[in-house]
Amino acid sequence: MTSILNQIAETKQQKVKASLAKRKSKERRFRLYGVVSISAAILFLVVLIASITSQGYTAFFTTEIRLKVNLDAETLGLISEQPTKEELFSANYMKALRNAIRNEIPVTGRKDRKALYSFISRGAEYKLRDQIVANPSLVGGTITYWALAGDLFNQYNKGNIDASIPERMRKFKDQQVGWYQLLDRQSKVRTVFNKNFFTHGDSRDAELAGIWGAMVGSFYTLLVCFCISFPIGVAAATYLEEFAPKNRITDLIEININNLAAVPSIVFGLLGLAIFLNVAELPRSAPIVGGLVLSLMTLPTIIISSRAAIKSVPPSIKDAALGVGASKMQAVTHHVLPLAMPGMLTGTIIGMAQALGETAPLIMIGMVAFIVDIPEGPFDAASALPVQIYLWAENPEKGFAENTSGAIMVLLFFLAFMNSCAVILRKRLEKRW
Repeated sequence: MTSILNQIAETKQQKVKASLAKRKSKERRFRLYGVVSISAAILFLVVLIASITSQGYTAFFTTEIRLKVNLDAETLGLISEQPTKEELFSANYMKALRNAIRNEIPVTGRKDRKALYSFISRGAEYKLRDQIVANPSLVGGTITYWALAGDLFNQYNKGNIDASIPERMRKFKDQQVGWYQLLDRQSKVRTVFNKNFFTHGDSRDAELAGIWGAMVGSFYTLLVCFCISFPIGVAAATYLEEFAPKNRITDLIEININNLAAVPSIVFGLLGLAIFLNVAELPRSAPIVGGLVLSLMTLPTIIISSRAAIKSVPPSIKDAALGVGASKMQAVTHHVLPLAMPGMLTGTIIGMAQALGETAPLIMIGMVAFIVDIPEGPFDAASALPVQIYLWAENPEKGFAENTSGAIMVLLFFLAFMNSCAVILRKRLEKRW
């Protein structure tokens, strides 16, 4: 009898051990799947960032050519001996620059001159003009001037144009390659930081195009979005969570808020086009309209996160306030909301970061227009950073291709910064109950 019981016990132990071994094996496989999934996600992220960085970091640099520029009055087209500021401003500086580049590389023939003149960007003329207007005494002399290079010259210097491919397949011809090598051997070519990329608006010339106008437009758009969506979102969340009666109407409102959070952003763009532009007749391509549209898109996110933050506050805090004689409004505004504010701000920052990266609704309201000037207010015509990226991505020129990747790097930086602020804010201000 005892031996039979021992056999039964041993059999059960073996089954238990086999079951435990099988369960542990499943747990190990599950952990392995998790590690593989996370590793794959990190790998894809690293490949994506590396790909964008490898293509976009060159946008932060540009090329200049050293020239000896003769600023005699005849070349500049100045008549009076003491030219006024207006005359200096409208002088022919490009002619002086073209004469200077021809002195470095003598050419004959209209086609060769056109190919040589493409070495100099229009931005070189504007910079020289500002320098002469600021110091008129330079007129009549010869100066050493670092001229901004044109796009093809700039791209070849950066290594973005491969001279080994057949000449018919590239715009920078063998003759121009020879001219570049001649200037480079004489140390008349240098690579400098591209200030234009961070201080200029959009341009038809890739070497002059910048993101500053789009960044200012995004700032005004997000400012309008925040000023509208944050107070309305917090007020709606507070009312629904603390004051609204629990009935079918509030249940329907809650369902619709959750559904609106999943609506495609282009639908909000169509709504803004129909209401804010066609009915309200607000200015097209203005950040005020973009902010209104993005506030509609951001509101559900802020309301949902704000309600979650209010729910996280222990009910005993409000009950204590009510117990010492505070009204319900006082208990909510003086005790619940201050404690829930870190969570509300975190949700708002995440919603604003999402709005910063939106393109479709802004395209629908006309912010896809070609805007050169820097906007001075929310009612001026402007673009936005993601829309600027979209516009440059459609341009086949190599200069705009690197500008696209460079702008994406800047946009990713701001998105990472805003999300980091949300995480830090939550860590520092949240209270554990």
